[in-house]
Amino acid sequence: MKPRSGNPHRTAVFTGTFDPMSLGHLDVIRRGRLLFEHVVVGIGVNPNKTSLFSLDERIEMARQVVRPFPNVTVQSFEGLTVHFVRRIGARVILRGLRTLSDMEYEFGMTLTNHQLDPEVETVFLMADGEYSHVSSTLIKQVASYGGHEALKCFVPEELIPPILAKLRGDSPPATRNE
Repeated sequence: MKPRSGNPHRTAVFTGTFDPMSLGHLDVIRRGRLLFEHVVVGIGVNPNKTSLFSLDERIEMARQVVRPFPNVTVQSFEGLTVHFVRRIGARVILRGLRTLSDMEYEFGMTLTNHQLDPEVETVFLMADGEYSHVSSTLIKQVASYGGHEALKCFVPEELIPPILAKLRGDSPPATRNE
């Protein structure tokens, strides 16, 4: 898929496993879509992580959450982020930073990506302070012990039923296709 604009520098790719997508992720997407003509949410397959949700479930949940944003799309990918960015014809990686330890990790990844493809740039957005501590591990713990009301602080409302169902071992409720 080529970027919607003719300029690959106006398309940003925001990648992650998004298992599940948090309000922090959504904050980066909301702000990124104002800076770029097109934002692609790239849902990656990480063989080193055990995901709560299948790839197809994560894609459908992400599409549901970003549906209000006409310049945001969702795709899955395997392999290196920088290769995915190049394959879709973009030149910008969008990353969110929560903490100083994120910065250390992201700095190393940015240097690696630059070595692999010097034409791909990385743009960082600082997480809103409200979301700087949120991780998928925290979300799963809150879901397990705090339930629906507690999750409202961390994930989009429409993702709460599938998260709770998955943690109970139920089949997640079908997401709406509007």
